[in-house]
Formats: sequence, C-alpha cells, structure tokens
Amino acid sequence: MAELALVHLRAQARNNAWANHRLLDVVARLSQAEFEAKRTGFFPSLRATLNHILVIDRFYVDALEGGTLGPAAWADPEPCRTAAELQAAQREVDRRLIAVCDALTAESVLGITRVHRGSRVQEERTDRLLLHLFQHDIHHRGQAHAMLSGTAEKPPQLDEFYAAGEAELRAAEFAALGFSEEGIWRG
Repeated sequence: MAELALVHLRAQARNNAWANHRLLDVVARLSQAEFEAKRTGFFPSLRATLNHILVIDRFYVDALEGGTLGPAAWADPEPCRTAAELQAAQREVDRRLIAVCDALTAESVLGITRVHRGSRVQEERTDRLLLHLFQHDIHHRGQAHAMLSGTAEKPPQLDEFYAAGEAELRAAEFAALGFSEEGIWRG
C-alpha cells in the first residue's frame, strides 16, 4: 500500500508540472498588458495569481527539502514581472518538487516536515503537506484558467489524466518536460 501512495505522489508531482507547463505556455503568448490586466479572481490578475502559485510552491518545497525559508518566501508577492520569468521560475520549483517526491520512501512519506511560519514551526506529516500543496495549486490554476477565458488566448485543457491509451497524446509535452511514462509509473 505504501508503494502505491509513493507512485501516486510522484505522478501528482509530474501532473502538477505538466499542468503548469500547459497553462504557462498559453500565458506566455499574452501581451504584458493582458498578463497584468485587472481580472476577477482571488488575486486581481494573471500575474498576481500565477506568482502566488510560485511563491507558495517555493515556501512548501523549501520546507519539504528541510529548509527554513518560511515567510521570506512571500516577501515579494510577485517576484516575476513577466510571463517568461514566471515560466522559468515555475519550471525550476516544479523540478524541485518532483525530486522531493522521487526521493520519498515508505518511511519518509509518513515522516514529519517542519514548516517555518515565522512565529512558529508547524509540524505536518509529509504526505498530508504534499496533498495540501497539490490542491492549492489546482485551486489557483483553475482561477488563472478562468481568467484566461477573458483574453484572446484559448485556455488549455488542464483536466487531463494518465489514461494508458492516451500516452501518445501527451508524449511531446512529456518529452519537453523530460518525463517518461515509465518514470511516472515506476514502483
């Protein structure tokens, strides 16, 4: 059972990166004005929403790596001013998250991750923290997806799944990301 959980978390980390890749490829085609335009959402623009995903990913991935970055992660809530900067930064943190998940063992996935929150250190089981992070990203990517509907660019499909019969449909994107079907589903 533990091995199945590890496979699932590794697949989720790659799905997270894949969805970010798809979304940010479309966002990169927007003008800077469209990227910054005021929109309806929890955050007021695509730039703010997507930077929020990045900042929170950096916060949690640092904790998962054993770091103590804490609230310094969001000292600048919009560290990337352009879509190109954001795309590169998100890809980097996605790679780090994949590395964290790939390194998990049956023991470490049930271990404790210390999350530095400034005035306190939260101790959270690693699997629960990862599930929280994936859900956080899905939530805000959905908001960005809706915002894209108000631009000249068509929002990408983000609700793909890993059906074995559809591997050829994702092969080019997986190659661009350095993924393989075998790498995702290895036990």
